[in-house]
Amino acid sequence: MTLTIGTLCAEPGQKTRGSLPADLGATTVDVPVILVNGSRPGPRVVITGGVHGGEFIPVDVTTRLAGLLEPDEIAGQLVICPVSNPPAVYGGRLNISPLDGVNINRVFPGDKDGGPTDRMAAWLFENLIDGADAYIDLHSGGIDQHLLDFVGYRLTGDDELDAKNRALAHAVGYELVIFGTSADGGNSHAAANRQGIPAVLVETGQLGDRDPATARRLLDALYRILHHLGAIEASEHIKQPTVQPRDWIWTGDVASQVTGLWYPDAVTGDEVTEGQVIGRIIDPVDGAERKITASATGKIIYNMNGLSVRPGTELAAIAAPHD
Repeated sequence: MTLTIGTLCAEPGQKTRGSLPADLGATTVDVPVILVNGSRPGPRVVITGGVHGGEFIPVDVTTRLAGLLEPDEIAGQLVICPVSNPPAVYGGRLNISPLDGVNINRVFPGDKDGGPTDRMAAWLFENLIDGADAYIDLHSGGIDQHLLDFVGYRLTGDDELDAKNRALAHAVGYELVIFGTSADGGNSHAAANRQGIPAVLVETGQLGDRDPATARRLLDALYRILHHLGAIEASEHIKQPTVQPRDWIWTGDVASQVTGLWYPDAVTGDEVTEGQVIGRIIDPVDGAERKITASATGKIIYNMNGLSVRPGTELAAIAAPHD
């Protein structure tokens, strides 16, 4: 079947590159999209990078993947979007858009009549994600975030969809596979699940990493995912994982309640217990100290490395093995 998104079109056995306009209300942005329409039937797989600014590895690797894969290697249809949120990628360096200060991965599937970031999320769902057989959203630790590589998926209450989510997450080949207990909220993969689409979030690298070895790690993971989905055949490109995936469960997160300067005492990879002091926020005006405690027991999967924080800034996320 012909693969058509907006004005871009790829016939079977064809790769098409281009950009599509997204109307965000006050401005219009160009969203790069690559269509790889396979030479034989198979699933429609959507891969997005650049949902957040300052997360360079996903933008790099989706661009590389689009160059490497050719239609005669593909069964089905592959939709790749390296820069899914241009305002944040090109105009900002944090999780929020400079247009309105909103984190797009808290408002999916968006609102086409809302603010700029809600419109961006709605555009991605309407044009790229709706109708997919699988959705992979790529992220990394931004320039202010220490992070362990992990895969995130959700439980939905639909046994068949949950099994697909878990199998997709395990196919990535990372040791940490962390699930949430519902498909509620504005995360991309949760919103896709609510539309019946198997989806995962893949986090690779930290601190705005753009090291080639980190990029290779994620590229290897994508080949494993595509092979798992039946989109590509086994080849020398598909490297077996060196670790055994293990299910973990999110147990808690910690957010700043105030504006100030953040000094962590516990960092990514540390084991903490509920109530333990994991850092301090100092008021730069009077030097007053506010102790920050862990909201749960488990391992810190990611933590804030940046100095300046404000109310709502994520300081740490904690998970524990689910045995």
